[in-house]
Amino acid sequence: MSYNPEHSSPNGEPSNGPLSGIKVLDLSAYIAGPYGCTLLADQGAEVLKIEPPSGDNLRRYPSTLEEESRAFIGINRNKRGMVLDLKSREGHSILMELVKSSDVLVHNFRPGVPERLGIDYETVSLINPKLIYCSLTGYGETGPMRYKAGYDQVLQTMSGMCSMQGEREGVPEIVCGSVVDYYAAALIASGTASALFERERSGLGQYVGVSLLRSAITMQSARFVWAESEPSDVERDFRSGGVTGIYKTKEGYLYLSANTPHFWSALCHKTNLSDLSTNTRYDSIRKRARYADEIVPLLRDSLESKTAFEWESIFGDEVPCAAVREIEDVFKEEQVFAEEMISTFDHPIVGKYRGMTRAIKYGRTPGAKPFPSPVFGQHSDLVLKQLGFSESERKKLYDDGIVK
Repeated sequence: MSYNPEHSSPNGEPSNGPLSGIKVLDLSAYIAGPYGCTLLADQGAEVLKIEPPSGDNLRRYPSTLEEESRAFIGINRNKRGMVLDLKSREGHSILMELVKSSDVLVHNFRPGVPERLGIDYETVSLINPKLIYCSLTGYGETGPMRYKAGYDQVLQTMSGMCSMQGEREGVPEIVCGSVVDYYAAALIASGTASALFERERSGLGQYVGVSLLRSAITMQSARFVWAESEPSDVERDFRSGGVTGIYKTKEGYLYLSANTPHFWSALCHKTNLSDLSTNTRYDSIRKRARYADEIVPLLRDSLESKTAFEWESIFGDEVPCAAVREIEDVFKEEQVFAEEMISTFDHPIVGKYRGMTRAIKYGRTPGAKPFPSPVFGQHSDLVLKQLGFSESERKKLYDDGIVK
C-alpha cells in the first residue's frame, strides 16, 4: 500500500508552488501546528490533516458561523482532511502506511504522548529515514516543565510579554491575536523547509523541535538582553521614545511612528509644532523618551483638531501612520486588493466566503489557487482508496470507528 495523491489541489489545479510534490502529514491541533502546515501548503506542499475521532478542538471554538468555526477554516486552508483513531491498532497501521510515502510529519503532542501512541521519531524514522519530523511542544523536550500543556497566553504571561504590554505600574495585558502561536507556525514552516533543503544534500530526514517557549522568547529578542552591570529591574527601553503610539483624534484613533530625524521633522511641521523639531532638547530618540511628558501632551492637543483619516491623508508618505480600522475594513482596503491577498472560497457548509490567500509571493512558482479547509473527515475515504483498501475493508473501518 502507498499513498499517492495527485499533484493537484481538490479543484484540479496543478500544485506548482516551490514545495510541490512534498507530502505533509498534519497531526496537530489548535493554531500553531496547523497554521505552520498551512504555510507549507501555501507553498505547494500536499497537506493531509489527520484528526482524532473527537476532532480538532478548534472546530468547537465559539463562532458566529453556523456549524463551523471561523478560526478553524481560517487556520486550515489548502488541506485535505481525514479522521483516524491513532490509539487503535488499525489506525496506527494506516498512519504508518501514510508515513512511508510522506516527506514531513508535524504534531503538537506533549513529550511522552508520541511514545505511547507509537509515533515518536525513533519509531517512524525506522519506517521512513527520509522523513522530516517536526514536533511542536509548549516548553520543549527537556527540563522540569516539558510535560506541561502550553498555550499562547500562558507563554505570553510567563515570558514577560504581558508585563511589557501593559502600562507602566499598571495591570499586565494579554496581546490579542495569538501572536506566540502564529510566530511558532512561522518557525515550523521555516524549520521544516530548511530541513527539507538539507535533506537534498544528505538524503536523510531529521527531528525538528519547535516550542511555544522558544517562540515567545525569540520574538522578544530585542528585549531579551541583560548586561551583567544592570540591576534586576531593567527598564527594557523599547517604546520608541514615548512619542510612538496610538492617539485620539477628532474622530477615531491614529497610530503614528516618528523615530528617524526626517519623520520626526515632518511630524512636527505637519502638526504645527515646528519649534519641537528645532529644539535640541528633543533631537534624538533618547532625548524624546526622556522628555516624553513634555512632547506627548502637545501632540495630543494638535491631533485632536482633525479626524484619524484626515491625518492619514495629511501625513501621507512623510510620517508612518495608520487610522485604526476594524478587521472588516481590511477586506475593502485598496492595498490589500493590489497585493492579491484575498481569495473567495466555496466551503461545503459555510458557502462562499472571503479569506487569506497566501503569505509569500513567488514570481515563477506561485502555487495553485487556495481552497477551503476540509469538512470533518471529508477526504478519509479518498485516502483509504489511494492506500488500496477495498470497499468492504473501508466499511469495516467506518463501522469500527477507526475512521470517520
